[in-house]
Formats: sequence, C-alpha cells, structure tokens
Amino acid sequence: MNFVYPILMAGPGGDGGGAIAQLGFFGLIFLMMYLLLIRPQKKKQKEHEALLANLKKGDKVVTSSGMFGIIFSIDDENNTIVLKMGEIKLEFLRSSIAAKVEK
Repeated sequence: MNFVYPILMAGPGGDGGGAIAQLGFFGLIFLMMYLLLIRPQKKKQKEHEALLANLKKGDKVVTSSGMFGIIFSIDDENNTIVLKMGEIKLEFLRSSIAAKVEK
C-alpha cells in the first residue's frame, strides 16, 4: 500500500490558511470576552472609585455588608469613614462603602 500523509499532499505552503483561520478565531473570542466581561467590569470599577472620591459628611450610604448609615466623618489620611447608625458610630474602610443611598 502506498500511504501518503495529508500534509505532503497539500504541497509547500498549502496549509497556511488553516493556521491563520485559527488565529482569527481566537482573536474573535478574545474580542468578545473583552467586550462582554472586561470592559463592563472596568467601567463599574471606575464608577465606584468616583463614588468613593465624592463622598462627604452627611451622605447616607450602605456598606458592602448591608449596613446603612450616615457619614459622620472622613479620614483621608487613614482612608477610613465613621458612620453614624442611630446612636452608634462605627469606623469602616472607605472601600467598604458599596453605594450612596438617596434620602
């Protein structure tokens, strides 16, 4: 029997189109992942950073653990915020603020 490998049948440079198609396919998958996962996450992170930068005394906020409070004081040096919850004052890291609540 005369057995010939398929690569040899393609001739010199005849199989280059498959490799280019695979690279294009992986590029397309990466582009879709960027548009569907990475880009929205970066946008959300920038919005959260802007929220944290614009907090001021008297704002009503909710922490990432679900506790509501009013900002009593902000310490930029230590990156902390003191929240007043009724008669209690608790200190939190600035990054633990999840959202600002409309009054």
